[in-house]
Amino acid sequence: MHRAFETKFLRPDPDAVAPDGSAVRVLLRVRGGGVAHFELASGQTSVAVRHRTVEEIWYFLHGRGEVWRQRGEAEEVVAVSAGVCITIPLGTAFQFRVTGEEPLAAIGATIPPWPGRGEATVVSGPWEPTVRPGPT
Repeated sequence: MHRAFETKFLRPDPDAVAPDGSAVRVLLRVRGGGVAHFELASGQTSVAVRHRTVEEIWYFLHGRGEVWRQRGEAEEVVAVSAGVCITIPLGTAFQFRVTGEEPLAAIGATIPPWPGRGEATVVSGPWEPTVRPGPT
């Protein structure tokens, strides 16, 4: 079976608002996973969420911030900036915020592909969110 190749440029405007409140630009997906661009503006803090069935890998492109992750007894806050790559394993609660003057942007790989509504659950995080959540 022949599958066509796909190529897509990053759109200037977001496609959606993620359940954590970040601006999302959907890129591409294949059977096993998908990739999107996420961004929070300067001074913003996301909503804390936990995914039900997906795990993610994020690679930060620009900006400075912090990411909180918690799963079971393990919990940490890590500083992020361009060049940092993190995982968000299945069942991990997470939240992120911008600590610098420019937006914080990352490319995220979601495995398996984002299934849609019902995937994210809002949870309690360490910081007060400054954005409104998108559909959970």
